[in-house]
Amino acid sequence: MIINLRSDTQTLPTEEMLEAMRHAPLGDDVFGEDPTVNRLEEMSADKLGKEAALFVASGTMGNLCALMSHTRPGDEVILEAESHTYYYEAGGYATLAGLSPRMVRGKAGIMSIGKIQEALRPQNIHFPVTTLLCIENTHNRGGGTIYSAGLTDDIIRFAHRQGLKVHIDGARIFNAAVALGIEAKELVKNADSVMFCLSKGLSAPVGSVLVGSRTFIERARKVRKMLGGGMRQAGVLAAAGIVALEKMVDRLTEDHVNARYIAEELMKVNSLQIDLNTVQTNMVYCDISQTKVSAIRLSALLKEKGLLVSPVPPSKIRLVTNRQISREDAGKAVEIIKKVIKDSLL
Repeated sequence: MIINLRSDTQTLPTEEMLEAMRHAPLGDDVFGEDPTVNRLEEMSADKLGKEAALFVASGTMGNLCALMSHTRPGDEVILEAESHTYYYEAGGYATLAGLSPRMVRGKAGIMSIGKIQEALRPQNIHFPVTTLLCIENTHNRGGGTIYSAGLTDDIIRFAHRQGLKVHIDGARIFNAAVALGIEAKELVKNADSVMFCLSKGLSAPVGSVLVGSRTFIERARKVRKMLGGGMRQAGVLAAAGIVALEKMVDRLTEDHVNARYIAEELMKVNSLQIDLNTVQTNMVYCDISQTKVSAIRLSALLKEKGLLVSPVPPSKIRLVTNRQISREDAGKAVEIIKKVIKDSLL
């Protein structure tokens, strides 16, 4: 048996999702005629407290649709220096949106208003015009860290006073909301747009949703079409997303508890280092620099023992809990890591 902690994208759809996909009423979504997609979009807008929503193929597509809908080529976008949009989305902000990135270094991925303010430049013929600020909540490379509702509101109000729009990359926004004990709509109430993934902890097989005002979503829908995202009878995918929103949000707490358990157990290993302050949701970043192996080599050794993790070179590994990882699995993962680390130090 393989214990897969590489990512929460590894989740498989539930039986209820598969049945919903099989029986979903379908139509042509490019014409706005797929009833299942329409229902998912209405549910999504309601859950996030926005006017409208757009079903997209992936979080990367959702973020790119947002960037292209909020800006014009040549504009500047403020991004956290370790953000997913900057690191893992193939440079679409530059190549396709034509945007110049202005990087802000956060603390474990969390930006402060002071740092954002430092990044703002005066109007000058030499500078691009800054029009958009992006927040990632939870923050992947920060360790699954959370922007609180208060900080989010403060940052958005500050950005709006500067004339900036604010987009939230909320791929795991429901993890953040569950961890904070609030509804997701309260966490993003003042944001101009939000993207969230259905295919991570919520366990749907495919898809993300972008939400915002009706006018914004109209623009984003055209951008989606331009990017090749008109998926026709997409209700076969949206059906799983509906089940995800109805049934899979509250259970995210289990993933958080299991991640915390793994982190606390691995902290007992002298050669491993974990910042427990960053273990706020379903991720554990483990510093292995005191061992004799690299992140890539350790990942390979763990795979040989039946445990999949993500290497974060040069000296970290990432473990992500999800619906298909039980407490028993978490315990076995800890034991495998302990043994492989012990053997590597001999």
